Amino acid sequence: MRRLLLTAATTTAAALTLAACGTTEPAADKSEKKAASQAITLKDGKGTEVKLDGPATKVVATEWNAVESLVSLGVDPVGVAEVKGYKTWDTSVPLKNDPKDIGTRGEPSMDTVASLAPDLVVATTDLPPAAVKQLREVAPVLELKSADGTDQIGQMLDNVDLIAKATGTTDRAKTIRTDFEAKVAEGKKALTDAGMAGKGIAFADGYVTSNQVSVRPYTATSLIGEVNEAIGLKNVWKVKGDEAYGLGSTDVEGLTALPKDTHFAYIGNDEDPAATPFTGALAKNSVWKSLPFVKAGDVHRLDDGIWMFGGPGSMEAYIDAVVGALTK
Repeated sequence: MRRLLLTAATTTAAALTLAACGTTEPAADKSEKKAASQAITLKDGKGTEVKLDGPATKVVATEWNAVESLVSLGVDPVGVAEVKGYKTWDTSVPLKNDPKDIGTRGEPSMDTVASLAPDLVVATTDLPPAAVKQLREVAPVLELKSADGTDQIGQMLDNVDLIAKATGTTDRAKTIRTDFEAKVAEGKKALTDAGMAGKGIAFADGYVTSNQVSVRPYTATSLIGEVNEAIGLKNVWKVKGDEAYGLGSTDVEGLTALPKDTHFAYIGNDEDPAATPFTGALAKNSVWKSLPFVKAGDVHRLDDGIWMFGGPGSMEAYIDAVVGALTK
């Protein structure tokens, strides 16, 4: 009888062990399947394959257009390059949190980035390869193509889509694209209704170095140049821009080549007087004062805080500002 009880006990224990194994294995399989389903594989702006375990939530950004796209997508970056600069130059899409400053846009601090333990770093192809290599030792790096002189608007929207895929915010990206297209159509209609369709515009920024004023034209192949033409304006710059950004270079004498009926627009910044020469260093310049569009009052300072190399949010703010200036 004792032998039978021992045998029964042994059999029961074995059955319980098998039962236990039977309940844990499917759970593990389910967990593994869930992890596999969340995994993301992307090709970034350089064609590099980037693998993530799931949608990134702790994201560091080394360039302001990437910061803007993240915020627009509802992702608060944990680390941002030159936070003060972003808050000064890109108020169209303000930060909603207080991210850690990771250093300069061209040379982020690797130690600071590592201390944040990010699951993704969003950089651009402007960042030196050596810096990107170091960042990849900390976390996966998604490199955005910084600019494309053949299709700036398309590249801007593609960059938003790429970040959205990495952060699981693709639905929001679709809304951003739709809203931007609607703003372009709205701006074009407003200019047409005001009889301003086809008017010539020259957008530029400027800066003072060693008492010398440099003017940087945003040609037709720049992002703002493309936006101007998308809303029905004509870019009248005759200088050639660089291949990537469509930015040119001239001085105050070079402005004499612009057509007489030009509307000249720029974005300055009260916190950086050197970046606003058109109301500063050039105010008493005889060449500047003799320009037909200056005499006619067709010089338009647009709202501060619109980042000229930003994303859809900045470009929507630009459309509102330039349309408002030309139709007032």
